[in-house]
Amino acid sequence: MKTLNVLALAFAGLIGLSFMTSCGGGASDQKSDTTQVSQAAPAGAVPAEQMELGKGIYEAKCKVCHQPTGLGLKPAFPPLAGSDYLLADKKRAVVQALNGSNHEIVVNGEKYNTPMPQQVGTIDSAVAVINYVLNSFGNNGGVITLDEVKDVVIDPRK
Repeated sequence: MKTLNVLALAFAGLIGLSFMTSCGGGASDQKSDTTQVSQAAPAGAVPAEQMELGKGIYEAKCKVCHQPTGLGLKPAFPPLAGSDYLLADKKRAVVQALNGSNHEIVVNGEKYNTPMPQQVGTIDSAVAVINYVLNSFGNNGGVITLDEVKDVVIDPRK
């Protein structure tokens, strides 16, 4: 049984590495990534153009790992649907989309430690994709605004 678990973990790691090299890591090839989005919308509502931009980024950059359903792939890629980790800190989610993450995280009681490369190149795009995720896959996560993340810094090493 231990051999089977080790093989499954090794297989998941191999798949994870292949996803990492094929997923949307990096931002240099994004043309829509520079789209400016307005903040004018009813309180608590994500502007339609921001949702559209966020959906496009998710489809191009996030879907391969987190899946079209947002359910992720255990044990490598955490779910975004119903994610306690995501909903606990929206600003952290923006930072991770913008700069990537190399930390072990716990999502809904499960540990994940597959690194996530940078997914977008601008704060506008990071806010758009996080707002899309916060309001998709059955999530009712509200909104994060550009004002809430105006102090976020893009890691210069990216």
